[in-house]
Amino acid sequence: MHELTRPQARRIAVQAQLLDAPRPTELHAVVRQLTLLQIDPIAAIAPNADLVAWSRLGSSYAPDELATALKDRTLLELRAMIRPSEDLALYRADMAVWERESKHYREWVAANEVCRRDILERLGGQGPLTSRELPDTCAVPWKSSGWTHNRNVSQLLELMVLRGEVAIAGRAGRERLWDLAARVYPDEPAVPVDEARRRRNERRLRALGIARATGTALPVEPAVVGEAGEPAVVEGVKGEWRVDPAYLERPFSGRAALLSPFDRLIHDRKRTAELFGYDYQLEMYKPAEKRRWGYFALPILYGDQLVGKLDATADRKAGVLLVNAVHQDVEFSRSIADAVDAEIEDLAVWLGLRRSGLRRS
Repeated sequence: MHELTRPQARRIAVQAQLLDAPRPTELHAVVRQLTLLQIDPIAAIAPNADLVAWSRLGSSYAPDELATALKDRTLLELRAMIRPSEDLALYRADMAVWERESKHYREWVAANEVCRRDILERLGGQGPLTSRELPDTCAVPWKSSGWTHNRNVSQLLELMVLRGEVAIAGRAGRERLWDLAARVYPDEPAVPVDEARRRRNERRLRALGIARATGTALPVEPAVVGEAGEPAVVEGVKGEWRVDPAYLERPFSGRAALLSPFDRLIHDRKRTAELFGYDYQLEMYKPAEKRRWGYFALPILYGDQLVGKLDATADRKAGVLLVNAVHQDVEFSRSIADAVDAEIEDLAVWLGLRRSGLRRS
């Protein structure tokens, strides 16, 4: 059993997420280590996948690199996550046993077998196509209390992804292009289910550094790692953790970083509170008068601590990165203030915007 202090646990987490110094230099290596870049349509600063890449690579990173990697299919989009194409073999066995999904899904797909076949036929002859270009011949509409209600084709496509039948082949603007999975995914044999899950847990722990073995289920990408790694306890934190032993003896050199609200370092809010003592919520859905930190505040990392939040907006029409506030969770020393200020300047440069608003005196 490894006994870790909180600073040790935090440093392991920061190193695993490639947020220490020196910076990585190559996009595919970053995605390979992180295992994924999450896609999210919110772009108050920049699209999430690009913002996460910038946090690691700095302003040398160009979003065209990600677009090229997706076009070349060295990276692939799977269920709103961009993953290394070589990792698809770890998901295909689950696709082969997709019937383990809920009975409701199975019955709805079976009731719309004609529509499923129509989609496969249309994609086979004309793909890649957007969902709007695919036939809706569903006999039973999709029922939902949310925004997916009656979105028959899009919902059926999502379930056909789980079945391994269709895949996202690219994008036309913000619309996804769908094609037969056989024309998109690498032609590699699936890894058996149990081995694939074990390897995914190992890959996830390598990306997180330290994580719980079990916990609350999250959609698409778990935050837990099963029996991967080795057991550990963290001083002052209840319960047992799993740690990747490769990080235990590594020297640590930190830096400043501005993080997306969806960044994997802080994505598991409970873990963030336990290890970093950091309070954070994405406040974009709150009324303006109830926000503490701003519409899309970026967590601020310095060394192995989360020290504040940046309230900023990219106003592309005006050509400025508007800095509304820098909220300090701890009082900034001169070195912290200088480093954070430099990251804000780098963010503006990367966005191709002029920095405006609050500046250091």
